[in-house]
Order: sequence, then structure tokens, then C-alpha cells
Amino acid sequence: MPLPVRVIAPGRLVALREQAGLSKAELARRIGVSTRMVFFYENGRHTPTPQRLQKMAAALRCDVEELTGVRRGDERLVDLRFGAGLTLDHVVLRLRRTAVGRDLCLSAPRLSALEQGRPVFGRNWRDNDVVGRLPAALAKIYGVPVRMVVDAWMRTRPDESAPVRPRGRAQEGASGSAGAAWDSLNERQRVYLGEVLRDERMTETEMWMRRTHHLPAPSPSEWRKLPLALCAPASVVGYTRLQERLRRNGVHDPGVGATVHALERRGLLVTITDVVHHPVAGDVTRVRVEMTRRGRAAARAGLGEAAEQQPDTPLLSEWLWGVMARVARAGPDGLERDALSGRAPFYLGVGYKNRSAGRPSRGFIDEVPVLAADGSHVVGYRWKLTPIGLRHIVEYLEEYRRRYPRVDTTGITTLGGKPS
Repeated sequence: MPLPVRVIAPGRLVALREQAGLSKAELARRIGVSTRMVFFYENGRHTPTPQRLQKMAAALRCDVEELTGVRRGDERLVDLRFGAGLTLDHVVLRLRRTAVGRDLCLSAPRLSALEQGRPVFGRNWRDNDVVGRLPAALAKIYGVPVRMVVDAWMRTRPDESAPVRPRGRAQEGASGSAGAAWDSLNERQRVYLGEVLRDERMTETEMWMRRTHHLPAPSPSEWRKLPLALCAPASVVGYTRLQERLRRNGVHDPGVGATVHALERRGLLVTITDVVHHPVAGDVTRVRVEMTRRGRAAARAGLGEAAEQQPDTPLLSEWLWGVMARVARAGPDGLERDALSGRAPFYLGVGYKNRSAGRPSRGFIDEVPVLAADGSHVVGYRWKLTPIGLRHIVEYLEEYRRRYPRVDTTGITTLGGKPS
């Protein structure tokens, strides 16, 4: 069988070239081919090599995906290789320098078969432990996260089990350290730290509500800085919400006292000072506090909560898994378009990218049009699982239930390979 290639859409190439203000001759010069070859590319008579495709994308100031027509979140193994500008031989040469490449006796025909979804024969190719090390090696060569290679692998080879299983990392060490940090605090410091955690959670809920109602909301890096005090008489400026929390517990110091500084010295909080305008007091100094990861872990340990678990390759965070579970629970009809807001689609939805230089989404959900009864027009859109999203749940549902028991997975099963 021929080696897999990525055909560029001629019309798209012409439009992107004209948008960039380049002539055929100038584009040819930048990618190192003849003007005649660019003419062939634009007429669909030839396909550029991975290196030239990458040079072409750089010259046109676009992504490779814009030339090939592959939507973000739909990438297969061959797309990752072309995106890195590498031929089969180049990848094999690098893989042979790794232990897994030698264990699998990697060759261009074997890598080609892997990319085309065909059976791969050879030593150790039936050993899941050995094959499971290959995605990490490919990720390093392609310059992408391992989870992108795992997802692309599952799209390329949908009838096989996922190549990588979560390792089930233990959290005892982190939990023990967090507990020790909590035990080192006096009662007053514990109350402060616990109330800061509760105020952070309330603020997070408020930000979620704003996004749900399509209202502007600051980024987490901003809203996690919680107002603690205004350096002015309370009779004039009043108390912040966090101060009111502390006052109800009978531990509030005027301004920012020794307790906050003690927590900061221990690396549990960070204080930020700025100047804001108050309608009565004028410009006043404001003090905000932000929990560090260590402080959050200590507060959770002190309040008897389970330690936060970092998602293991290729799992989602608890937040994103909660979104996926909502879509899965909606069943074949899908979830209302407005039911999802905020950043979730940028990490999960086909065609999205979380920022200009960020990684493409995982493509686990997609906006599917709903047609009128007579099929004449689209009446709306609903979020539904993509085949790779469905496959991901089939592979990892039990692991998610073990790790994130608070996420509602009622009604989600994998009988017959389909959540229901």
C-alpha cells in the first residue's frame, strides 16, 4: 500500500496565498520549490512533503491543519507527523535511538502500517507494556503532549484498546506533607487558611455563574487573588467578604496582621498589594491574598477532604471529566448548546484551540446541528460525544469513577462499547 500523505485542498491554498499577499513565485522561493511546482500544488496535481508543507504553513502564517483541512481535535497519527514536518524515515531514525524503538524493531513500513490502522507484525508488537511506551517516544519527537499522541492513536486504530493505561499514582506522600503543614499551624492560622479556601470556592462558583449567563469574567489568575483588606478606617470602607468570614469566627485582625504573614512565610499564601479607588475614601491601598498549591492542599487535608489528584496520562482533570460526563448522561439527544460555557469547549470541542499558540482540543465533543422536521433548515445545535470521546469513556470510565467519585456518572455504562 502507498505511504500515507496529507493532501492539501487546492482552493484553500490559493485563498491563503492571496490572503498572505504572496505570488506563486514568492511562495515557491520561500518553500524551496519551483513556481511550476506551486502551480501543481494549487491544481491538486502534486502533494508537498511534510517538510515543505510545514514551510508552506510558515510562509502563509497559518497552521498545517488549515492547509490539509484536518479540524483541531480530529488529528490522526499521520497528522501529528506532518505537523512536525517529518518523513517516516526521519521518525524511524530517531526512534531507533530509543529503547522502545529498538525493542519494537521500528521500520518505515511498520510505522506506516501503524499510521494507516493496519496490523503491525514483529517482535514485541503484541506486548502491551512495550507498545504502551511508544506514544511517549512519539510525543517527544513530534513536540506534543503524550495525550495528543494517545488520542490520535485511538482515532487511527479505533478497534484496539488504548495504548496507554493510567498508572494510578499514589498520593500518600503529597497528602502526608499537606497534613504535616496543617498540623504545624496554630488554631488561629487554621481558621484563616480554611476561610480563604471557602472564599476561593465561593468566588469560583460566582465566576462559573457569570460564564453560564454569558457575562464577562476575569481569568482564574486574577479572581484567585481574593480581596482581604482596604487600608482605611472600617467605618468608611467597611469590611471585605473575607474579613466578614473571619469576624464571624472571632479571629479577625484589623488590616493584615501577623497571622497572614505567618501563613505567607510558610508558603501557604501570597499577598498582593495594589491601589484601588473607593467612592468615599478615594485611592486606598488594597491587600489581596492568593492560596498557593501547597496552601490549598494543607487546607483540604485539615478539613478532611481528599487530596486533589492531578490527571494522569491520558486522563482529563476532574473539571473536564465532569463536563464529559454531563454530555454522556444526555444520551443520544445530546446536551443543549447553551448548557456548556466558559473554557470547556476549547479543551474538549472539535475545532477549538485554547489560545493562539496553544495545543488543539482533544475533540471529545462536537456541536451537532439539529434539523427541522422537514430537513429544510437547522433549528439549533447540541453537544454530543464524538467517536473518540465515546472511545475514551469506554476505555477509562471505571478509572474515572475511582479517581473522581464526586462526579455524577449515573446512567453511564459501557455495555456494548457505548455509554448509555
